Amino acid sequence: MLLETQFRLKSNPNYIKYLRENSYWYKTLTRNPSSIKEFIEEVNIRYKMRRIDKITNTLNMVETIQNILSTLK
Repeated sequence: MLLETQFRLKSNPNYIKYLRENSYWYKTLTRNPSSIKEFIEEVNIRYKMRRIDKITNTLNMVETIQNILSTLK
């Protein structure tokens, strides 16, 4: 595996965790270092780190707070 790829993986604990859970990525990243983008995308989808996931989470929190406040009235 390229040193640059290793540094990129070690920069985020979620990458390491996902790599340990899905060990087939070791072989994929070693043979094709350019597949790091697909790996990162898959990790972001799995751990819900995409922008849309964050927006959805925020909206859910606001809705929950509104529900709590409406029940307190």
